[in-house]
Amino acid sequence: MRKPALQAAAIAAADDGDMALVRRALAREAGAFRAIIKTHNQRLYRIARGVVRNDAEAEDIVQEAYMRAFANLEAFRGDASLATWLSRIVINEALGRLRKKKRIVAMPENPKARIIRFPLNPSDLNSSDLNPGDDPERTMAQRQILALVERATDSLPDVYRTVFVARVIEGLSIEETADLLGIRPETVKTRLHRARTLVRKALDDEIGPVLLDAFPFAGRRCERLTQAVMRRLGFEG
Repeated sequence: MRKPALQAAAIAAADDGDMALVRRALAREAGAFRAIIKTHNQRLYRIARGVVRNDAEAEDIVQEAYMRAFANLEAFRGDASLATWLSRIVINEALGRLRKKKRIVAMPENPKARIIRFPLNPSDLNSSDLNPGDDPERTMAQRQILALVERATDSLPDVYRTVFVARVIEGLSIEETADLLGIRPETVKTRLHRARTLVRKALDDEIGPVLLDAFPFAGRRCERLTQAVMRRLGFEG
């Protein structure tokens, strides 16, 4: 079977899985709702967070989007994947919040949004390199790098940030991003190029001071090496 045929078969299988899950949810099966939520939480949160730039509000948006989606599950026909269908609902909810904020100019909200920690891949979370108990210095360095990327992403204008989050952080294809945002693939490419340029500049402006802390070797690693050398020198104690 050729690659396009394999991809088509995989998409068809995923679509069948979506419809089966939706049918179970329509039958009020608790496990189906839980499966939908746990499968799509990270993507939906990242997309919402990319629009509103506030972690607490992003969580609220995702919750509201789930409630709206579950109330209208019968409308899901499988024309797009369940992930895309849910993502569109989140995008609409998030953009609606932004429009509402712009209308309420008399009472602006100016809380300083704290930097979120985008969840790492499960494989990364299982790595000993990311275990704070094993190597807190490396973990801190990785968090600093993530914080830089998050601040750079937050600094992007709305039209570029949504494309950047969907395409780069969430890993959607150009076609999926265009479909999700209702724009042409060419527009996705243009905005993505601009977003990457702006992010690169923001990182360039901040990366100098951070590099001073690169390749940390302190704490437990430093002590471990020290003790090893001392033992080899005959200072067992």
